[in-house]
Amino acid sequence: MGSRASPPHSFASMHSEQLRRRQHSLSELTYAMDEDAKLETTRARMSNILKRHEDLKERLSRDSDKLIFERLQKEFEAARAAQTEEIVVDDDQWNDGLLATVREKVHMEADRKAMASQVNVPADPQFHSKTTYRVKNKVIYCLDGARIGIQYETFFAGEPCEIFHCVLESKSFLEKMTVVEHTLPFFLPLRELESDLLSSNATKFIDHLQEILQAYIDRREQVRLIKELYGNQIGELFHSLPYNVIEFVLEDFECKVTVSIRYTDLLLTLPSKARVLAWPLRSARRISKRASSASASQPAPFRLPYAEDALKTLCLPEAYADIVLDLPHALKRTLFSQESD
Repeated sequence: MGSRASPPHSFASMHSEQLRRRQHSLSELTYAMDEDAKLETTRARMSNILKRHEDLKERLSRDSDKLIFERLQKEFEAARAAQTEEIVVDDDQWNDGLLATVREKVHMEADRKAMASQVNVPADPQFHSKTTYRVKNKVIYCLDGARIGIQYETFFAGEPCEIFHCVLESKSFLEKMTVVEHTLPFFLPLRELESDLLSSNATKFIDHLQEILQAYIDRREQVRLIKELYGNQIGELFHSLPYNVIEFVLEDFECKVTVSIRYTDLLLTLPSKARVLAWPLRSARRISKRASSASASQPAPFRLPYAEDALKTLCLPEAYADIVLDLPHALKRTLFSQESD
């Protein structure tokens, strides 16, 4: 008789186990739905941030900045039109000694004009310095008022891009120079470089600005190019103002792929850090199929090392093309491996 009492007990245990499994499956489904809701909320917030970011950029492009650019552009063009000689300076000739010569010229010219105005005598135009100096992609001008103007030329893929200006001034030949006007983007560390380098190594300061500007243009144009070539494949794209943080999303695959790259130095044109994550999409069919299994779990994102390597070794458009070319196969391999486990 004692042996016959066990079946009800076993049935109750089985029923309890089934209930436990159903509760577990329901919790899995609830978790997935909650995660999807959180993802949509995050997307909405990101879209709002991107909109505010664009609005901020527009507000920061003030009319006063445009007026400064137009005025300096005209002054530099006038200096170029008035030049009688342009000296191409080699690397070994470009040093603080040459810059001191330029400083001496602009101060001597300013002194002559001041003396001529005191005695009411027109300044002799033959003493006016009309020599400019080209050092690679920058041109150095002797401007009125004891000022030195540096015009920076930038390029991308061999084609000219933007021109930037920086004007240096000193009260006398013996005093240190300062930046009095410029048309550089406000988010680049001009004042930090001025404080660190201008008084101790002026040529290095001028060269460093050139490198930072060129790297900024290079990163910016790489982003512009992938938007132009692959904009229909990119769901979301975010970048910081100096383009040293870039993130975008790909969704037309078995997984949602998030790409995040960082440039830890503003002189870099290739990322120093790259992280590419694939997030398995949880369709309704998969949820219903797996909900009945006690081992069902929320698919975890996984990294794509081949994509990260491409981003750190190739320019962004080339890396993007390589990533997308092999992406379907890479996702299938990883997903098949996960399902097998």
